Amino acid sequence: MILGIYNIKGGVGKTATSVNLAYLGAKNGFKTLIWDLDPQGASTFYFRVKNKIKGSTKKLIAKKNEVIEESIKETDFENLDIMPSTFSYRYFDILLNNQKKSQKILSAMLKPLINEYDLIILDSPPNITLIAENIFKASDLLLVPTIPTTLSIRTYNQLLEFLDEHDIETKITTFFSMVDKNRKLHDKVIEVLEKEGENILKTKIPYSADIENMGIYRMPVGAFNEKCEAYFSYIKLFKELMEKFDIVK
Repeated sequence: MILGIYNIKGGVGKTATSVNLAYLGAKNGFKTLIWDLDPQGASTFYFRVKNKIKGSTKKLIAKKNEVIEESIKETDFENLDIMPSTFSYRYFDILLNNQKKSQKILSAMLKPLINEYDLIILDSPPNITLIAENIFKASDLLLVPTIPTTLSIRTYNQLLEFLDEHDIETKITTFFSMVDKNRKLHDKVIEVLEKEGENILKTKIPYSADIENMGIYRMPVGAFNEKCEAYFSYIKLFKELMEKFDIVK
C-alpha cells in the first residue's frame, strides 16, 4: 500500500500526519517506510536521521534502485524505516522533466520496494508540480489533511479539478486537521462540508501543543505522550483508514 500525504498548501499538518501514521503503521505490525520528499526535510528531522549521500537526487534518478537501497535508513522504532530528504530535492522537478515518462519515474522507483514493505508513506512537498504528479500516480490512496477554513477548502477543490482534468484516477480522501474547537468558523465549515462531502473521513485531528512539541522531542506524538488527545485522534484516523480502504498487511 502506497499512501501519499499531500496538500497544495503548506502548514496544514501534512508532515505531522505522515510521521504519526508511519509510527502507528509500524506499531501495528506493518513493515513501514516513510519517504520524505520535501526538501525542507521535516519528517527526516523528526526521526533524527541524516542523508549523507552527496548529489542524491541526481543519483537517485540516474541509478534508481541502487541509490534507494543505499539511502533507506532505520529509525529508532521497530518496523519503521525512512528514506530521508536532502536539500537537493529542490531540483527534483527539474531533473524529472528531463526524463522520458517523467510522470511515472517515482512509480518505477517504488516498484521494487512494494514487496519489501507493507506500507509506504510519501510525505509530499506542497504545490502542484511534476513531483506532485508523480506522487498522484504512484499512490494507491491520496490523503489530504485540510484545515476547516474557506481557503483550505478552495485548494482541496482545486486539487480535485486537477486530478479530473488530467485523468488521474488515484483514490483520494480528506480529513480535517488542526481543528480549533474554540473557533466558530471551523465548526461552521465542518458542519457544511460533512453534509455535502463524499470523501471526508470522520476523524478530526485537533490543533494541539503536543503536535507542536514533536519538534522539541523529535519523534511522533505517541512516542513521548501516549495519553494526549492528539495521539488518540491519530489512532482513530489510522484505524478509519485501515477499515474504510481495506488496508491489510
